[in-house]
Amino acid sequence: MTSITTFQREIDWLTAETRRRDGLAPVDLERFWADQAIAEADPFGLNIPQVPLGILMSGECVYDELGIPEDYWRYEQDEPWRLELHRVYNDRAEQIVGRRLLDETPSDPQRTWPKPKTLADLFEAEQIWVPGTWSWWLQESAHTEDELAALLDRVEARLDNLRAFLLPDNWDEENARLTALGVDLPRYRGQRGPVTFATSIFGVENLIFLIMDNEALAARFRDTILRAMIAIADLLDAEAGDTPETAPHGFGFADDNCYLLTPEMYEFFGFPILQGIFNRFSPDPGDARYQHSDSAMAHLLPLLGRLNLSGVNFGPTVMVDEIREHLPHAVIYGQLAPFTFSRNEEEQIVAEFLRDFAHARAQRGLVFATAGSINNGSRLTGMRLIMSAIQHFGRYA
Repeated sequence: MTSITTFQREIDWLTAETRRRDGLAPVDLERFWADQAIAEADPFGLNIPQVPLGILMSGECVYDELGIPEDYWRYEQDEPWRLELHRVYNDRAEQIVGRRLLDETPSDPQRTWPKPKTLADLFEAEQIWVPGTWSWWLQESAHTEDELAALLDRVEARLDNLRAFLLPDNWDEENARLTALGVDLPRYRGQRGPVTFATSIFGVENLIFLIMDNEALAARFRDTILRAMIAIADLLDAEAGDTPETAPHGFGFADDNCYLLTPEMYEFFGFPILQGIFNRFSPDPGDARYQHSDSAMAHLLPLLGRLNLSGVNFGPTVMVDEIREHLPHAVIYGQLAPFTFSRNEEEQIVAEFLRDFAHARAQRGLVFATAGSINNGSRLTGMRLIMSAIQHFGRYA
């Protein structure tokens, strides 16, 4: 890894300028956003002026920025409160970074589709809110090989009449009403990745031992996940009036737990699911094939390189040059460590940008973003610091 001292002159200058301006890094905001519009349209473009910025903050950042206690449950459930936080946050963002970043638009129940059941519902995985983790978690629905085999029997039976299982009772009426209003039906084009999903259903150790000890059942588990994903996507496409020939292309996975498998295990279990989905829903050269895995999964890069991914967001220990070696055509969203950003380690933030730009400069295709989530503690002044680093040290022209 490139050391911070390699870029010490640039870091010292930007740090001094930021302190001289009462903590606001020097940025020509109008020029930055004009250049950003050009750069983000094609991160590989030969004529883009600068590295595109992929850090546009998240709703999780309102607490520290506004000095209020974290309340993720209320944030999710209480829309008026959430939108008021967004408004106040955006007032500050407009002053610091020149943009309103968080959505302030109230939902419209009259234009909202009823929610179909999900792949997790199909596999009988209950989702519960865990207060200490501030998020929803899937609960295991099978704990032994016998329970898994019985679960797969039930999943396969549901697939024979998927429409009746997946769609709510008022679906036909709402489909007709919303279609008449011109409200597009959301498609199924993203999924918790196969390893993360399988470990949620069956447990981490259980999945690993299953692949090692019972290849036939592991293959059945894998193939049932793939079959179910294709069936769900095909059903929702058909409900929108599309055929496989007219349905939209593209698919993305979020598979943090892929790092738990060896290359051989991943090639057996995870790879065929991605390959099957991309072959079905991203068959053409320009189609989106996306993978997020904010974990130490560099050992899987040679395999992922065979999938012709178009965009990736990997963990902070996986470097840009390492990714580019195996994925020459993928846009790399990263590789700023999320906790470097959320802890406001200003010198290290700049150093990680300079490191990544040095690795990406010759071939381009970098969108500078966090290698994972944008966590509470990440500040608008930190975003502005990154914008300044891009504007002063991340220019292609």
